[in-house]
Amino acid sequence: MEQMLHDPTFWVATAFAAFVGLLVYLKLPGKIGGALDERADKIRADIEEAEKLREEAQKLLADYQKKQRDAQKEAAKIVSAAKEEANRLAKQGEQRLKDSLARREKQAMDRLAQAETAAMEQLKAHTVDVAMAATRQVLAGSIKGKKADQLIDDAIDALPGKLH
Repeated sequence: MEQMLHDPTFWVATAFAAFVGLLVYLKLPGKIGGALDERADKIRADIEEAEKLREEAQKLLADYQKKQRDAQKEAAKIVSAAKEEANRLAKQGEQRLKDSLARREKQAMDRLAQAETAAMEQLKAHTVDVAMAATRQVLAGSIKGKKADQLIDDAIDALPGKLH
């Protein structure tokens, strides 16, 4: 027995058993597990929110692409109408026909260019807004304190330049 008291292995085993007993007595494994489960639930909720935002952005992109296709169809219709009118005007004189056709085609192209530019501007602006909102939510939930404020401010300031 006395030899056992001088054995370092005995004291390490005794200290370990006491430590495990203290952890069980204080119910720390349950508290740690609960905290980890809570954190996992929060991360899962953040991921779901980010997926919803991504799906919304994709839907908006599809809407803008549809608007762009519609604008192209409208431009094609305008060009078609201009060509029909040009055929009718050919009977009245070739010079008037050429002038009218050129003018109408330019107008159609200008409208198409304006529609494309407007659609792309709106898409870019909304994409930046969605990305900034998602970044704010993720960063605000992930980091706390002064460091978080500084990181968020730096990221938000740099975001528009990176997205454009």
